[in-house]
Amino acid sequence: MTSQLVALCFDASDPLRLARFWAGLLGWETAGDPHDGVTILPTDDTGFQIRFLPAQENKTVPNQMHFDLTSTSLEHQKQTVARALELGARHIDVGQRPEEGHVVLADPEGNELCVLEPGNKFLADCGFVGALACDGSQEVGYFWSRALGWPLVWDQDEETAIRSPHGGPKITWGGPPVAPKHGKNRLHFDLAPPAHTDQQAEVDRLVSLGATRIDAGQGEGGRVLMTDPDGNEFCVLAPR
Repeated sequence: MTSQLVALCFDASDPLRLARFWAGLLGWETAGDPHDGVTILPTDDTGFQIRFLPAQENKTVPNQMHFDLTSTSLEHQKQTVARALELGARHIDVGQRPEEGHVVLADPEGNELCVLEPGNKFLADCGFVGALACDGSQEVGYFWSRALGWPLVWDQDEETAIRSPHGGPKITWGGPPVAPKHGKNRLHFDLAPPAHTDQQAEVDRLVSLGATRIDAGQGEGGRVLMTDPDGNEFCVLAPR
């Protein structure tokens, strides 16, 4: 039995505004209390929610992960970029070369995203949300494969990728060199223990796979805060 990926969580200065941006861009539905964070619910096969949680700190460094959105044609790519800009995104330079066909944008709070050119073979069988691309080691790719029970769909030159057996986007890790971590990540995963499994038993299993528990007791809402082998934060939720 393995954990379920419930949500990808964004720290946000204005959760409602950021949720509206991503809901508009992805075509997803919003839910939740704006004072306690806002959730958008997938209308495709993505398989996990995106939550926007209130945070005091502004974004100052590049994120460890970002979405790669796919395109079916050059016109589709242009339409996606235009829609993102209308919703509040902006173009950014992260060192991409002119000959590269993807477009790099930042959402209204500076979180990076890419709109890929058509013909990307690696994501050919994925939907509009093609991948969650992460900066991370081979070890962390192996960890998340075991933690979620998602098979490796790429493991070459220390780059790894996993995908749910039910489809949806891939989660990829680019291998070395891994950028140094500066403070708490603005994006993290929320996991739920397997059905009928004690939360502590699942925490212990994740520790055996290479995770570290970083809180002394249960946090808000009974969640347990942990880090993966690369030091990236994630939460194990209390059973419902």
